[in-house]
Amino acid sequence: MAVDILNELAWRGAINQVTDEDGLRELTQKESIGLYAGIDPTGDSMHIGHLIPFMILKRFQLAGHKPVIVVGGGTGSIGDPSGKKSERKLLSQEDVAANVEKIRAQMAKLFGENGFTIVNNYDWLGKMSLLGMLRDYGKLFSINSMLAKDVVASRLEAGISFTEFTYQILQAIDFYELYQREHVRLQIGGSDQWGNITNGVDLIHKLIDSDAPAFGLTVPLLLKSDGTKFGKTEGGAVWLDPEKTTPFEFYQFWLNTADADVEKMLKYFTFLSQDEIADLVADLAENAAARNAQRRLAQEVTTFVHGEEAMHTAEVMTNVLFGNADVATLTTDEVAVLAGNVPTFAVDNAEIGLLDLVVAAGFEKSKTAARRSVKDGAVRVNGVQIKDEDAVINPADKYDGKYIIVKRGKKKWAVAVVK
Repeated sequence: MAVDILNELAWRGAINQVTDEDGLRELTQKESIGLYAGIDPTGDSMHIGHLIPFMILKRFQLAGHKPVIVVGGGTGSIGDPSGKKSERKLLSQEDVAANVEKIRAQMAKLFGENGFTIVNNYDWLGKMSLLGMLRDYGKLFSINSMLAKDVVASRLEAGISFTEFTYQILQAIDFYELYQREHVRLQIGGSDQWGNITNGVDLIHKLIDSDAPAFGLTVPLLLKSDGTKFGKTEGGAVWLDPEKTTPFEFYQFWLNTADADVEKMLKYFTFLSQDEIADLVADLAENAAARNAQRRLAQEVTTFVHGEEAMHTAEVMTNVLFGNADVATLTTDEVAVLAGNVPTFAVDNAEIGLLDLVVAAGFEKSKTAARRSVKDGAVRVNGVQIKDEDAVINPADKYDGKYIIVKRGKKKWAVAVVK
């Protein structure tokens, strides 16, 4: 393998710890390896914080290696104590199974059709008996060592159940199983997974060979320039599921990245080259108001997660809502997207007076106030300014008779959905 993937990751600021960097570099330069990261299906969608380790897997994939994605139907039934101050609420097996399938579909979109594998650790963990686990694996783990792990030590005062305490054993078994099943030689995770990952390396060395090529790599906790954790917004998590976070909202999140954070986000979340990122950073320094770096970041990540068509639609919506795009040129499908991102209201499939439309949109409380807005030229319908207070709007005139776009001033939007 010609590409020095570790140098690439270091340049992107994506390495926190490595168990044996020289050994891993030598192995990845010499052959194509399997590597894995896992996600427990505690919810029905990934959010952008989950993307961080999987971006690393994707970079390895592009460099010719073979990612294995573990969706933890087994470990997700137990609950990872990492990053939690109290016990997780256990999900039913039915909910876990449903979440597994939704996350599996999201992963398939990110990694393409070939060159990767998705597995469910329930396939092996679910077959183990309690006595079998204790005899085959439990004897190999020191309680003293397990208690010393940060993820456990931080919970001792508040309390941790035996169930969550044993999670690190299950994750170690995953690495051991994948080492044999999928030629996996490297596990990748967040910085809080270091103890779990090194447990897996140790288990492989005990069960296979002390010189077995097994490695661990963690990614740093990603913080914004203001010191806050990346991925959290006032509205909550930014989801990959378009039903939870629309592609337009997703695009806007990246477009609104602070100048001080753009370079870091370009390195973490895009596959642009060093030269391309350097050019964008230079442009940001010279012409910050243009926000070209933020726009490219939004384009790249939205395309990666939602596809090119969704990205272009998000750009159209951005230009409509915050630029000077002509809404009269929108397709019916694009208006449907707009309707998902601005206030909507229902109207009958019949002609409606302009003043009634303005009131129904919530822009004014009375026809008298609506009349003033119309006379002042503040009202546009389907992109056209209308000053005639007696005007009547026919839904059939535009957008296949399904929608009417109403705008007051520069920032107030609403879409009438025709019943």
